[in-house]
Order: sequence, then C-alpha cells, then structure tokens
Amino acid sequence: MTDTPTEIVIPREKAVFRLDRNGRWRNASGLFQNRRIIDYFNAAIRRDEGGYYVSQQRDHFVEKVYFPYEDTALFVVDVQIGAEITLVLNTQRRLPLDTGRLWIENDSLYLTDAGERIKFSDRALLKLADRLDFEQDAYFIRACGGRHRIREAQNGRKMALSLPQE
Repeated sequence: MTDTPTEIVIPREKAVFRLDRNGRWRNASGLFQNRRIIDYFNAAIRRDEGGYYVSQQRDHFVEKVYFPYEDTALFVVDVQIGAEITLVLNTQRRLPLDTGRLWIENDSLYLTDAGERIKFSDRALLKLADRLDFEQDAYFIRACGGRHRIREAQNGRKMALSLPQE
C-alpha cells in the first residue's frame, strides 16, 4: 500500500477565484484583501500541460485548482536594482533581467522566460521608470551596462507604454 495522496482536480470553469489582468486575485466578493492569503496563492502557482493552477496538500489529499486569468498568471511584482537587476515574480521566483527578452504590447511591458509570458506590474514598472526612454517611436531601457531597444509586439500598430497613475 502506498501513501501517495489522492489528487482532487478542480477545472478552470469551476474555480471560485481568478487572477485579473493586473495580477490581483478576485472572487465573487471582489479583490482579495488579506496579504497572507494573496502571498499564499501566488506562491502556489504552478503550470502543467493543463495550464496554470494553484495547489495545496491537506491530510491525504492534494487539491489542484486550475484558475482563470486575464492575459497571464505570472507578474514581475518587484525589481531589485544593484550591480545587476533582479526581477521578483508573484511566485517569489527571481530572475536576472535579460533585456533581450523584453517587449511591449498593449501599453504593457512583458518578459518571456522559458516560454512563459510575464507581465510587469505597475509597482515594478515604476521602479524601472527612470531607466526607460522613448525616442523616435522606439522604447529603450538602460540596464546591463548599456542602452537596449525594447521590441514591440508584432500586431501592426505602435504601442505607448503608460506609466501607472496614482
């Protein structure tokens, strides 16, 4: 006999929570307010062939809930600027900034990592604001020892990068 926990899978359409386009968790009552619960959900995000899900183990059960999300499930939520620039994701994973993997689409800054689409939150974007330039219809970032052009999405129209408003 094995002690492998029983897996309970909740499909996306039956999830009672979702992640909005700004990386905020919501349910029928609105935005999640408790920081500890938000951090717990973010840290529990995983991906498999079925998509993104959150998972938790209780007793002899593993609950796996595929959740709906707008745009992407991964966000840069903090930027640590030192000798190198480190990006902190909502999952708490840390990535060094690779300027060649940045792009702008629909007024937002994104990064690709291992085939995953990662969006910069307003907070992260504000931390980079003094390193971003716009010149002759092109965006640039000053980082990694130089000034690098940020490519734009290939959807046929120019995108304007909007810094968040308070």
